[in-house]
Amino acid sequence: MTSSAGTSSAGTDPEAIEGLLRHDLFHADQALLHMGPILRHLLQNDDRSIFSDEIIARVRGMLADVARQLVQAMGEAAGHVDAAAWAREAGPGLADMLAARQPLLYHLHMLAVEWQLTEKLQGTLAIDPVLTPLLQDVIASPDPDLAARGMNLLAAQARFGQQVRRMQIPLAELPTSLHEIALGTMQGYVGEDAAGKAAAEMSEITLRQRRAVAASRLDLLDHITSALALDGTATLQLDHAGVALFLSGLAANAGLARETAIMCMTESQMPRLALSLVAANVGREGVVATFSALHPDIAVPDGIERLDPARATVLLANTTMDMQA
Repeated sequence: MTSSAGTSSAGTDPEAIEGLLRHDLFHADQALLHMGPILRHLLQNDDRSIFSDEIIARVRGMLADVARQLVQAMGEAAGHVDAAAWAREAGPGLADMLAARQPLLYHLHMLAVEWQLTEKLQGTLAIDPVLTPLLQDVIASPDPDLAARGMNLLAAQARFGQQVRRMQIPLAELPTSLHEIALGTMQGYVGEDAAGKAAAEMSEITLRQRRAVAASRLDLLDHITSALALDGTATLQLDHAGVALFLSGLAANAGLARETAIMCMTESQMPRLALSLVAANVGREGVVATFSALHPDIAVPDGIERLDPARATVLLANTTMDMQA
C-alpha cells in the first residue's frame, strides 16, 4: 500500500484503485519471491539484517526441535538406552536437511511471525493472545461439540505461545502434508544404512499413528472457522476474533493458504492484505478497522469497497503467492 498522498490521487474509480493495488502487489511479489532463499541463508549464517533476531532464532529452534523429535523416535525404535541424548547429538545434521524443505521452512517462519504479531497486538490493542471474545462465545455455544472444541483450542493456543517462546513445535502440530515432508526427510537422512532405514521405517509408523489421532491447533482453528462460516464476519473482526481465528478466517474467506494470510499482515504485504480483505467481502469498515490495528499510519484508498470481491480473488490468484512449492 502507498501513503495517503499516493492513494488519494486514485479517487474513487474502481479501475484506478485496482491499478494502484496491482502496481503495489508487484512489489509485494518481489519481497515474497526472495524470502525463502534469504531465510535459508540467514539460518546458516550470522547475517540477520533482514529478519529480526527473535524470528530467526525461533525458526532455527523449531527446526532443531523437529529434528530432535525425529531422531529420538528413530533412537527409540532402534532400542537406544538414552534416545533423547542420542537425538541431541545426531539432530543438527537433520535440522540442516529440514531447512532445505521450503514448505516446512515457510510454515515455521509464519508460525514465528504469527506469534510475534500476537504479542504485538496484545501490547498495542490489549487483544488477549489466548482467550478472545469470539473464543469465549464459542466455548459458551449451546452446541456441545463446538463448545468442547473451543475449550480444546483454548488449551492449544496457550501451548502454542509457550512452544514458540521455547522455540519448539511438536511434530503432531504440523499439517499432514508437512508431517509427511518431515518423515521423508528423515528417510533421506539415514540414507542406505540398513539399521537406520529399519529404525526410520518403524518410527514412521508410530509417528503417523500419533498424528492421525491428534487434533492440532490448526485443525481446531479450521473446524471452528468452518462452524462459524454462516456468520461471515465473525472471524474477520481482528479485535473480536483475535489473531489466530482472524488468520484462519481470512484464509478461508479469501481462498488463501493460512501461511499467506499470516504474511499478508506484514508491512511488505499491505496491498495483498487489502485485496484479501476485499476478497473476503468485509466491506470498507472491515478494511479500515484491520489497517487501523495493523498499520495505523496507512490510509485506505477511497472507493476500495467498490472493488468486486471476485475480481480481487482473481488478482490474488494471478500473483506469486504459493510459497509451498
